Amino acid sequence: MPDRFAAGHSNPGEANGRDFIRDLVAADTASGRFGGRVQTRFPPEPNGYLHVGHAKAICLDFTVAAESGGRCFLRFDDTNPATESPEYVEAIIEDLRWLGFDPQETRFASDYFDQLYDWAELLISQGLAYVDDQDAEAISAGRGGFGQPGTNSPFRDRPVPENLRLFREMAAGQHAEGSRVLRARIDMQHENMQMRDPVMYRIRHQHHYRQGDRWCIYPTYDWAHGQGDAIEGVTHSLCTLEFRDNRALYDWYLEHLPTDDLGHAGDRPHQTEFARLELTHTITSKRVLRRLVEDGHVDGWDDPRLPTLRALRRRGYPPSAIRDFCGFIGVARTNSRHAPELLESFVRTELNATAPRRMAVLRPLKLVITNWPTDDDGNPLVEYREAVNNPEDQSAGTRQVPFSGELWIEQDDFRLEAPPKYFRLAPGREVRLRAGYFVRCIDAVTDAGGEVTEVRCTYDPETSGGQAPDGRKVKATIHWVSAAHAVPIEASLYERLFDTELPGERTGDPLDDLHPNSHEICTGVAEPAVTDIAPGQVVQFERLGYFCADNAAAGNAEPSSSAPRLFHRTVGLRDEWANIQKRRQQQGAQR
Repeated sequence: MPDRFAAGHSNPGEANGRDFIRDLVAADTASGRFGGRVQTRFPPEPNGYLHVGHAKAICLDFTVAAESGGRCFLRFDDTNPATESPEYVEAIIEDLRWLGFDPQETRFASDYFDQLYDWAELLISQGLAYVDDQDAEAISAGRGGFGQPGTNSPFRDRPVPENLRLFREMAAGQHAEGSRVLRARIDMQHENMQMRDPVMYRIRHQHHYRQGDRWCIYPTYDWAHGQGDAIEGVTHSLCTLEFRDNRALYDWYLEHLPTDDLGHAGDRPHQTEFARLELTHTITSKRVLRRLVEDGHVDGWDDPRLPTLRALRRRGYPPSAIRDFCGFIGVARTNSRHAPELLESFVRTELNATAPRRMAVLRPLKLVITNWPTDDDGNPLVEYREAVNNPEDQSAGTRQVPFSGELWIEQDDFRLEAPPKYFRLAPGREVRLRAGYFVRCIDAVTDAGGEVTEVRCTYDPETSGGQAPDGRKVKATIHWVSAAHAVPIEASLYERLFDTELPGERTGDPLDDLHPNSHEICTGVAEPAVTDIAPGQVVQFERLGYFCADNAAAGNAEPSSSAPRLFHRTVGLRDEWANIQKRRQQQGAQR
């Protein structure tokens, strides 16, 4: 078991890393079903960007196939020309590879439009599909509801020749959008609403990004999806639970089509559903995400507050941490929500082992060492202090950090009047400077408003090694940046985008629960070695958290040397998930 599980991650999944999906695949392989083949697919619609919820499906689709020596395709279910574009196709492929998966083959549902059309005519000729002239509102009303019977369309018994003629006219562009649809003729009284004569084709006089203007009718997702699986030879169609009721329709279509002619030993794919990944304080609805972007609540699809994979990438989440998280939460048959702090704990564990350390000050306050030595001209001398690059990785080595008589420290590290249990710098108090000396505050300068503008200290040159020869102790160590060598930076600090666990539960509109102050930009300084941090690389600013150097996502351009470097806070140093677990244990003990 990985060390991170032993370090506070209690795995809720089944023992030995097994789950019902893997058990099903193993049983099918052992029985010789599908000829021993295992083939899955990840089937996104190219109408938006991938988000963290997709990550679980991606990991499951690809790893189940790999574990069984099988194959996994990437297939774009591109059946709606109004919302799809090459931009999303390229972004999905890029995000998939960033997450660590390279599809063995990429396919498109639009490649199968001719076959789907021929099969539609076949169902019409068998009396299993008909052209309906009702509008969408009438069709919806006629389907009834749960516990309420449906009503047959007045066009349900149209003769086969008339249905074929009208369908061909629809395909030829002879009818207006919304005037007719093709429906499967199944059972308007079926207890499963998906089986009440579902729509198979709609008229759309729209340009398709791959098919151009060739088609005037487009298949629905439910009509194209299962047939695409069959054409490709998929054995295990893994879907999230919202498609559970669609399984009967998925099977009905396949049972009434000559899929044996496709090869693959005549095996029809089998659909199995699993719980999707849901996080509290998070929205993954494409519709809501689009509103957030288009209405200016966030700064684009890669805004680090969003749950899109490109946003998590820009924020500095390691793909390995996301994969580990998805493997940890396991595969279940019932939906549940996970705290974002659990995902953050995987991110923090990964970064603790890999991120280099640097010192930065986000809210600078000047500290002057009054007894620091100077040269003959009165200029403060510069000394270089050795600092460890990563205490978790000895191979990372050390660096030299300039130290002088004027430093920047955090405003929070000084108080004129120290509150109880405050052990940092205050008048008369001594602290240790990270990789530096002991300093004692002797005075503070304030402005007309009483705000502290400068802290004055003396240093003890005998504490160069971080300890006092006389054995005296200090209760706090603070970080610093040499004022003469400081590199300007900007740090973006993020809170939850939504300040409620279930956005929209109260009013029905998730945007009513937006956090009013979810983004803050601090103008600070950092030690010179921060310039070695590459765009997209994560660094730990000591005592502050993990920060990712902005990758200039629009073009991965190098930042201007004169402009402050921008860093996004990835996660803080405190393990909030451990605190959540502790509270739950305490609550359980009280019951």
